[in-house]
Amino acid sequence: MIEGVTVGQAGPGDAVGGVLPRWVALPENVEEVAAVLRACAERDLAVVPAGGGTKLHWGAPPERCDVRLDLSRLDKVLEHAAGDLVVRAQAGVTMGALAAALADEGQELAVDAPEDATVGGTLATGAAGPRAFRYGTPRDLLIGVTVVLADGTIARSGGKVVKNVAGYDLGKLFTGSYGTLGVIAEATFRLHPLPAARRWVCAEVEAADLPGIAAALAASQAEPSAAEVERPEPDARPVLAVLAEGAAAESRAAALRELVGGGEISDAPPPWWGLVPRDETLVEARFPATGLAAVLEAAERAGLALRGSVLSGRVLLVPAEPVEAEVLAGLRRRVEAGGGRVNVLAAPRAGLDRWGQVSALPLMRRVKERFDPGRRMSPGRFVGGI
Repeated sequence: MIEGVTVGQAGPGDAVGGVLPRWVALPENVEEVAAVLRACAERDLAVVPAGGGTKLHWGAPPERCDVRLDLSRLDKVLEHAAGDLVVRAQAGVTMGALAAALADEGQELAVDAPEDATVGGTLATGAAGPRAFRYGTPRDLLIGVTVVLADGTIARSGGKVVKNVAGYDLGKLFTGSYGTLGVIAEATFRLHPLPAARRWVCAEVEAADLPGIAAALAASQAEPSAAEVERPEPDARPVLAVLAEGAAAESRAAALRELVGGGEISDAPPPWWGLVPRDETLVEARFPATGLAAVLEAAERAGLALRGSVLSGRVLLVPAEPVEAEVLAGLRRRVEAGGGRVNVLAAPRAGLDRWGQVSALPLMRRVKERFDPGRRMSPGRFVGGI
């Protein structure tokens, strides 16, 4: 189909949101990605990029999917400028492989993504880990990106720009766009030195006390890197884990334990730390610091388990069974009353309002029209059917 690119018939395991593509293409570099997209543009074929597949069930099912663009062969760390704390990697590099390569130089990309997730998939979904409170999200750590647009144009922005798209910050636009604007092929990140030590404080707390504890942690001079909560049952006492990093991690952990009101100090995280549930149904709540109490109450009323960050304002909610529309509406109403918002990241059933009201939707539609006027890139996967 495309000279130099491996293309095969799709099988049942290649479905995206229940939609089975006709072909799977496996490019090995940016130029081959561009060749695939040019060929698809000529034939009006819809394309869904895929990395490790860990979050491919996130987002709405595509309206159509002719080609699954498998980026797993773009798996090279292209450049690691250790002296500048910068790394450039292809989109198919797994976060585990990248972490291992950087650790050899005593550095890290402070993203905390699952080891089998890829660089491209982490950016495309905008997923953030526990330490986003201290280091920021993947979007904040991204300093350059190479993307391939729907017509096969290769464009770059940020570090080492060769060809740019005037007026657009491609890194910010493409992060969290679910593959609806084009394909992330390479990314350049700002790094941090590996901390000299890490200590976790872990304790059960009362749900009613959690907002006050979170506020004290956020303002503490002990500077926690993260504070994660786990409540596996909606009526259970939450477990709070707080991370201190650096040469003084032990003494800072002791100070943080005082703020938590007790608990154990360990040099290893709890087993659930940073894990993203792989459940078929997954709901996300994002909220300001003042909205934590509303999120906790809303999750309990909706019967949802909860895991996530009480400092950076993002938790994942997991129902025991597929969430009903009326349950989702009640959850969204209570979270929004606290200044937050609710997104359904994954759901096996159609008809749910996955994103709620999005004030920027008209602008997002214009950006989609600018980058993908033929609606060939992951059509329907994102907000408002984009």
